[in-house]
Amino acid sequence: MDDKTRVYATEDFDDKNVERILEDVYDALEDRGYDPLKQLVGYLSSGDPGYISSHLEARRKISTVERSKILEVVLRAYLKDIR
Repeated sequence: MDDKTRVYATEDFDDKNVERILEDVYDALEDRGYDPLKQLVGYLSSGDPGYISSHLEARRKISTVERSKILEVVLRAYLKDIR
């Protein structure tokens, strides 16, 4: 039995949750015929939830996450990929 204390990384959990929400929102926007990238950029830059369709509860889902957290997760993934 290992007696070392384990550290629970809530950041990993939070990031996965944000990624899941972004995937759901992307799929909902695409399903409605929108360009998901343009709609997400519009939302992230303006804060206007009108850029996100309410289809499949996409607007409600994305509203549960701070825009700064979304940007942080996206940048972390991008920078991880280029390094």
